[in-house]
Amino acid sequence: MARSKASSGAGDDEEVSKEQTICWLDSSGEEHRALWRSESGAPPPKQVLLADDRMNADTAFRLACEGTSLLWRGDFHNARQLLGAMARRVDRKPPKPGASPEQSFHLYRQAQSRRARILGMLLLSVEAGHVIPLRRAPDVRLACKQAYGQCHEPYVMSLRELQGVLGASEWRKKGVHIPALGESITPHFGVFSPVRGEYVDLVSEAPLPSQGTAFDIGTGTGVLAAVLARRGVRSVVATDLDARALVCARENIDRLGLSSTVDIQQADLFPDGRASLIVCNPPWLPGRARTPLEHAVYDPGSRMLRGFLDGLSAHLEPDGEAWLIISDLAERLGLRSRTELTALFAQAGLTVVGRLDARPLHPRAHDPADPLHSWRKAEVTSLWRLAVSSGAAD
Repeated sequence: MARSKASSGAGDDEEVSKEQTICWLDSSGEEHRALWRSESGAPPPKQVLLADDRMNADTAFRLACEGTSLLWRGDFHNARQLLGAMARRVDRKPPKPGASPEQSFHLYRQAQSRRARILGMLLLSVEAGHVIPLRRAPDVRLACKQAYGQCHEPYVMSLRELQGVLGASEWRKKGVHIPALGESITPHFGVFSPVRGEYVDLVSEAPLPSQGTAFDIGTGTGVLAAVLARRGVRSVVATDLDARALVCARENIDRLGLSSTVDIQQADLFPDGRASLIVCNPPWLPGRARTPLEHAVYDPGSRMLRGFLDGLSAHLEPDGEAWLIISDLAERLGLRSRTELTALFAQAGLTVVGRLDARPLHPRAHDPADPLHSWRKAEVTSLWRLAVSSGAAD
């Protein structure tokens, strides 16, 4: 998915949580401090208790619910098991359905926020060079360097965040196979993985208005820019604000041998100039993102959607097309109506010249245990083919 806002990019350890520190006491009462790392921007915990293999899951869960963080000093594998046990206790009370789809969605978000807060209370100390000084701890140096850059000072992070870093490193090794390319795209930590293949398929199938210049707004991994280039578009300019996305997209484009066709630029939405085709897959739900990855899903005030639509008249060539790829999940949840969406088209001086639809392929659409299952199952992702109305061009 595309993103409109920059999140913290991989960099040296001076970037760690804006130099925030975490403080705790050891068994002798001596105070210790270290840098605090949190991708979600969570502040350093105020209450920190040392914990080891003697702590049971019920106690850990109770302390976490009360707002006490647990700095682990035991076996690494036991910490993983404890986190799993805490997760099972959180999940015993799934969010209740609301009186409306919108209320159900907000209750779901509240439950997800509570879950993340509680599970984020189990902490690890990491030494300089991204080394975890625990028994049976894995070698996380490469994964953490890929996510955060070089590290010259010790820091503290949550085990849950470390699991995300390790998972992202595995995705980076394996890649995500893209049928439209016949090859894989490798996502980086903090960059949304193109696992929702329906939006990529739509871009691979829609009729090209021209093979001239195309813009890919909010490129993320660079997957849509790569698809356009492979379809014969002669020049693609792909933009993003996020530092990690820019590095990721350049790596993918270079590996696919498309660097002579695709130019990756840092920009807030549009690059300079005009194009015959402008493509954007903005975050599809209005709302606040809590993590860098959520910027690909949540768009506060529909900022990116509005900015994209409002800027098209100044950047589309005559007879050019804009492709807006967006899910209707927001409509099904009552967060935005179809009338509001088409009104945004009209306000931007745009007309609809066509639309392609695709049903969801991702696993959550077929998981009855998902609190939003009924709406995800009915979800439709559309590629709206838009043109600037006569007289609306700048």
